[in-house]
Amino acid sequence: MTGNRIFDFTDALVRTPAPSVVRGLRAGGQDDPDHRTVLAEHTTYVDALRAAGVAVEVLPPLDAYPDSIFVEDPAFVVPEGAILLRPGTPSRLGESAELAAVLERRFATVKTLDRGYADGGDILILPDEILIGLSARTDQEGAERFAELMAGFGRTVRVVAPPAGTLHLKTASSLIDEKAVIATPALADAGLFGDLDVIETPEGEEAAANLLRVNDVVLVGAGYPATAALVAARGLNIVPLAVSEIAKIDAGLSCMSLRWRAS
Repeated sequence: MTGNRIFDFTDALVRTPAPSVVRGLRAGGQDDPDHRTVLAEHTTYVDALRAAGVAVEVLPPLDAYPDSIFVEDPAFVVPEGAILLRPGTPSRLGESAELAAVLERRFATVKTLDRGYADGGDILILPDEILIGLSARTDQEGAERFAELMAGFGRTVRVVAPPAGTLHLKTASSLIDEKAVIATPALADAGLFGDLDVIETPEGEEAAANLLRVNDVVLVGAGYPATAALVAARGLNIVPLAVSEIAKIDAGLSCMSLRWRAS
């Protein structure tokens, strides 16, 4: 593991899915998810985080915000502090304020994105820099302001432009170890990842690009065995998780938690 201990997490925040999750945002015409099944998938996800050695605080549901299960979108955290973001969709703008108190309790420094829009799903931490991708929910002004705020934490941010049709940068890519990312073929061809090895998701498993490494395990959607085999071939421990119901509202494994290493 590198000096920045990029996968070394001790703590996480999650939020219980509210009944309103069935009205969550989605880019396609998927059916509404079933609340009970979403709740069961979320519970299994929390159990997996705890089994990986993470202390998880579960926040109460927010029925006024159907997408509030996805706590990674309205905030960003590193050991040095947190930033309250502004996801660029009107129905989610109030979610950052709902996280403010708990983040202020957890972090000595909590900053606020005060102009533009930035969604946590567009922010990918790499070993030597942080990428923020432009999207329908992250604009140039918000990305540049995020970079300025992160500079105060001693972090370097690079603004990138994923290919058209990419919902979020992390919808289509994830860091799996200090030398490699996994990405959809379209994003792999975009040349955004510098000197890192880029592993392409197998055909039909593009959604598996949003996986999540936590300490020594990698959480992967249970429906993506070919992707799981590629990641396991790098010597990593795979934990498959059922996320098919949550996926109906464009969700993946990274967006359901905020993770950090306590100092």
